[in-house]
Amino acid sequence: MPNLVLLPGLACDERLWEAQLPALPSVFQARVSDAQTRNDTIEGMAATVLREHDGPLVLCGASMGGMVAMEAARQAPERIAGLALLGTSARPETPDMRELREGAIEHFERGELRDVIEPNVYFAFHPTQAADPVLVQRYLDIVLGAGAVQLISQNRAVMRRPDASLHLSTLRAPVLLMCGDDDRLAPPECTREMAALLPQADVVWVPQCGHMLTMEKPEFVNAALNAWLAKQFPSSAA
Repeated sequence: MPNLVLLPGLACDERLWEAQLPALPSVFQARVSDAQTRNDTIEGMAATVLREHDGPLVLCGASMGGMVAMEAARQAPERIAGLALLGTSARPETPDMRELREGAIEHFERGELRDVIEPNVYFAFHPTQAADPVLVQRYLDIVLGAGAVQLISQNRAVMRRPDASLHLSTLRAPVLLMCGDDDRLAPPECTREMAALLPQADVVWVPQCGHMLTMEKPEFVNAALNAWLAKQFPSSAA
């Protein structure tokens, strides 16, 4: 059985996956990587994941974690038994997003984290979930807890990310693409672009959901992820 490694999004940690970890088949012994905290490029994060986890891998990445998963597949396609890409994009950074991130970094450098992160709730979540104060506070605790240094480093890593669309079509491993139907940070057209490059991919749309799939719709995500794992690795369903 391949090793299942969960890759958090920008400024996130194992708490992003707290609803998934107990629901995943125990045979995979799923682990959450913290490579994003120890590298300042997507390429370096991917290389660390490959170095620290032996054998064939199923990489499940959310947002920036999906970018790391795609880069790991470029670096070592023979190691990849499957990719689950949640709320992510194969595109390189756009000029508009680069400008927004540069502005955010200026705030982070001044210690003004809340000025950026609190308004971001309404982009990261579907309006229904954005109205849930408990869920929003969990998100704020995670992202603000990352601190300015990590927010700056990881935003810069995303800004410099490679264009994954250049190699995705060569990937032969099974792929799950999952996207919130109201994702405004990695919108549905990003998933459609990846699906066009990956004819073997299973595509799942999460209803009434924004960018933070694992937190907003945990039961739906768990069911879809487990169904895909059982399809690709039937012995895991036993």
